[in-house]
Amino acid sequence: MPIKQKISAPERLQKILARAGLGSRREIETWIEAGRITVNGKIASLGDRVTTGDRIKVDKTEIKLAGSLPVKQQVLAYYKPEGEIVTRKDPEGRRTVYAELPPLKRGKWTAVGRLDINSSGLLLLTTDGILANRLMHPSSNLEREYAVRILGEASPEQLNSMLRGVQLEDGHARFTSIVDAGGRGVNHWYHVVIMEGRNREVRRLWESQGLTVSRLIRIRFGTYQLPRNKRTGQHWELTKQEIHDLLENAGPSKKLKVKS
Repeated sequence: MPIKQKISAPERLQKILARAGLGSRREIETWIEAGRITVNGKIASLGDRVTTGDRIKVDKTEIKLAGSLPVKQQVLAYYKPEGEIVTRKDPEGRRTVYAELPPLKRGKWTAVGRLDINSSGLLLLTTDGILANRLMHPSSNLEREYAVRILGEASPEQLNSMLRGVQLEDGHARFTSIVDAGGRGVNHWYHVVIMEGRNREVRRLWESQGLTVSRLIRIRFGTYQLPRNKRTGQHWELTKQEIHDLLENAGPSKKLKVKS
């Protein structure tokens, strides 16, 4: 798997592989911890730094860091349908979002966060692992907005509780905004905004109030809104301006530039 990338000075292994488009830095760190990466024949550790001359293998496949051109920075939006999972391979054989994405000559698509199998809506993917890590990092303070359909209607006390915050098994969680979007019969819609992307966090917040979520759609990530004219299963590239707006909104630290 040749990846053209010039490294003038030693840099951290996970940073180099993320820049080469193999995944986000977090994802690559889990590969290192699992012993899936070797450097010069030895199992890599998180503190390793590498240069172009080092021999790097991921799952016994050599990654050649030679030349001068990095993987082209692309950001893809995908309208994920229910029933697909955000993983490359599933031991149960379930359909993954990657099956529908356009093929790449170099690098690979890295998902910016996840949506669970029963959720649909906006999923961003990129060839730039550093960018993915930046958009996912808690310091980015990027809003995620969801359209949520619940069975029944929440009371003012329940809504206020979720705005104040609830202690879940993995820590404190809260919505920063809840807007009543109406509904008919037993189904009622709300639009909620949350600043994190923990596993099933939106569902668990509603469940903490004894309420059942019957449908969940992500309609916005940061500054990027899911277009109304798109349908489930469609994918499209973000423009340079849309990527720029996302990064400008991603907090003050280590802002990235949009690459040509």
